[in-house]
Amino acid sequence: MARAIMLQGTGSDVGKTVLVAGLCRAAKKRGLKVRPFKPQNMSNNAAVADIPGDNRHGGGEIGRAQWLQAIACGVAPSVHMNPVLLKPQTDVGAQIIVQGKVFGEAKARDYQALKGRLMDAVLDSWAKVGEDADLVIVEGAGSPAEINLRSRDIANMGFATRANVPVVLVGDIDRGGVIASVAGTHLILPEEDRRMIVGYLINKFRGDVSLFDDGLKAIEKFTGWRCFGVVPWLKAAARLPSEDSVVLERLASGEARALKVAVPMLGRIANFDDLDPLKVEPQVEVVFVPPGKPLPQDAGLVVIPGSKSTIGDLLKFRENGWDRDLLAHRKRGGHIIGICGGFQMLGRMVRDPDGIEGSITETEGLGLLDIETVMEPEKTVRNVSARSVPFDLPLEGYEIHLGRTTGPDTARPSAIINGVEDGAISADGKVIGTYMHGLFGADGFRGKFLESLGIKGGGIDYRAEVERALDEVAAELEAHLDCDAIFALAR
Repeated sequence: MARAIMLQGTGSDVGKTVLVAGLCRAAKKRGLKVRPFKPQNMSNNAAVADIPGDNRHGGGEIGRAQWLQAIACGVAPSVHMNPVLLKPQTDVGAQIIVQGKVFGEAKARDYQALKGRLMDAVLDSWAKVGEDADLVIVEGAGSPAEINLRSRDIANMGFATRANVPVVLVGDIDRGGVIASVAGTHLILPEEDRRMIVGYLINKFRGDVSLFDDGLKAIEKFTGWRCFGVVPWLKAAARLPSEDSVVLERLASGEARALKVAVPMLGRIANFDDLDPLKVEPQVEVVFVPPGKPLPQDAGLVVIPGSKSTIGDLLKFRENGWDRDLLAHRKRGGHIIGICGGFQMLGRMVRDPDGIEGSITETEGLGLLDIETVMEPEKTVRNVSARSVPFDLPLEGYEIHLGRTTGPDTARPSAIINGVEDGAISADGKVIGTYMHGLFGADGFRGKFLESLGIKGGGIDYRAEVERALDEVAAELEAHLDCDAIFALAR
């Protein structure tokens, strides 16, 4: 079994995902065979990964974060890197994915009772991930300080103690109160869990780090833990795919550029990292529009992203008045793309006769494509190679969706996937729908598409940008953390 080290946070969104990715890249550069692992993740930003030994299915779902961390390791992602994925559907319930496949649905309280059964799957995947590795870097979820959930925990100390993996605690100084959060975690953890922590690091520091010397002394006084270093604000992290919708609350419009792309922030938005390749284009400004705000009138393109709850998000879309904004945008000659759930919303009707998404079994769509969608129980999950019909250029991406879409506008498909027509295009070519995630990641297509909107010089090498960002993050961690000590403490 490979040696392992685990990063847990004093709270959610302290930067664990990027730190694990950076450490994975740093370990890879040292010649180590390194793998990422996250026992339990909660995110609607999913990726399609291989299911080892299963050649009959197209693949399984894992958190997008573990997909990124696999890239940092230079290996193909596997469903065993994230054996339990929770995909929120309502404020109190989520779909449960176990080792890549749908396990069921549960409300938060019911899920707590299921965790004991899921630990076996976590430990099975854990063994498989470590089979051909020198080092596994594990990411926790939430915080070990959530001691009210400790008895059934599979994501933090529940896993660390079962698998005997030492823990580095991560504190986020940007949100304030980092001394109290680290010291408080030490105070409230039971002794068995406290013994697992071999030290801590401080993340997201801005300014002169020497100003925090007394803070480090205070933490040492309260905890006795060693500090592995203070990580500055990692600017390169902004060029990496985002893990989940928490970051959307902080996204703001940047400087005005030649093309403004408006993206409504759906309540159950999914796979919004589809927009990341557009965000790195120097002439493109991507604006995420929060509920209660109108879609900007100067947008040249509106992208309706994926959704974990198409009918629910469609109803909220109307409540926000975005349907009127979108119609006005269309009348001004603006372009519209709907991806996955966004594609379904653009049609005349969405039906859910089996109540897969909830109690509302049908609703009218936005009526901008002459199509209808019927939800069906079987989920399509697969990586795909495809070809853009309008531009006759290769595409690469993935599908994760429920539903079958038919109608006259599907006679004008947006892509050919494995010889099968996908999506739909309006008669004037300005409204496009597709089930394929990741289409903007194809540099040639993205460049030609932007050119069709009057933007020349697009199509930069997005994957190379991600690789450079990972290298920069790893270099920063090598400069500011005692990586030798962290790796040496793995067991």
